[in-house]
Amino acid sequence: MQKRFRVTVDGRDYDVVVEEIHAEAAPSFQTQAPLAAPLPSAPPPPTVGPASGAPGAQTAPLAGVVESIPVSIGQAVAVGDVVAVIEAMKMKTDVVARDAGTVRSIAVAVGQPVEAGMVLVAIG
Repeated sequence: MQKRFRVTVDGRDYDVVVEEIHAEAAPSFQTQAPLAAPLPSAPPPPTVGPASGAPGAQTAPLAGVVESIPVSIGQAVAVGDVVAVIEAMKMKTDVVARDAGTVRSIAVAVGQPVEAGMVLVAIG
């Protein structure tokens, strides 16, 4: 048995014909939800210049703009002290010292754009 319907989609009218089929005449399909593909692991941050892999080099974890540098050259820092703050997409990220020591150099300035992996501060 066929039935006619008028369907409106996005303001446009469509005339459709629907046919009723009985359960015994209907084709049988088995479906399975697709398996989720494994997520690729994040690539390591790029290195910028030869000093980025140097011991004591504190690097930017993401691209953004240097919001502040609360340390100065010659200042002693402990592991976990904030050495820079990067702003990206209106979110601020603290860059903390991975090494204890004295700030040897500051490679960036407040307001400077940085890329992930770029050296911000060197601690020795």
